[in-house]
Amino acid sequence: MKLGFGTTLQWNSQAVAELTQINGIEITADSVDITSHDSADFYKESIPGLLDAGEVSLEGGFDYTDTAGQHAMLTDMNARTSRAVIITFPASTGATWSFTGYATRMKIGDFPIDNVISFSASIKIVGKPAFAVATSTGLTTTFFAISESAVITPAPANAIYSYVATVLTGITSVTVTPIAAAGVITVNDSVVASGAASSAITLGAASTNTTITIVVTEANKAPLTYTILVARA
Repeated sequence: MKLGFGTTLQWNSQAVAELTQINGIEITADSVDITSHDSADFYKESIPGLLDAGEVSLEGGFDYTDTAGQHAMLTDMNARTSRAVIITFPASTGATWSFTGYATRMKIGDFPIDNVISFSASIKIVGKPAFAVATSTGLTTTFFAISESAVITPAPANAIYSYVATVLTGITSVTVTPIAAAGVITVNDSVVASGAASSAITLGAASTNTTITIVVTEANKAPLTYTILVARA
């Protein structure tokens, strides 16, 4: 679960200042009626029609210094100019919406005596918006080892995220040695250097399972999580 704090909107490559609410993109499909006298059991039939990405609405506080953002949107609305728009999610998600749009509504100023002067606007999306998620590279193909001769299934691979490791009954703790080319690695929430062993992880009683979680996080990218279930015979 991620908080929305830190989301930004760029208008023509310039961030719009002081936004407190950015309503997301809702894509809808028209329905085309193809009902005929041959339609079975008196039920209507339809097929999906054209797609519409709708509008994005913005709310925030008026910033009289924001000439490249709020002021530029008003200028472009008066000129009926479409611009490139990018919504950037909080950095930990690595996600963005990118699209072309034009301003359809703008309001500068409600003037409450005990609050900020308001700014709000709506942007009509033109064509298809592009959604992208940049994820961390993760661990390398020879990406982790477990001490005490643990048998790991399946064989480690970068794009496999869940494993079972089996150890003998007499083993009460293990260490994990992860390897990644980039990013910060944590093992059960403790930072571990690439190629170095973690602190000893205490296992549960014989015939129980212990979960170990490896997370790799690169800046401005979504983290990758690997889960290892250590089964003590």
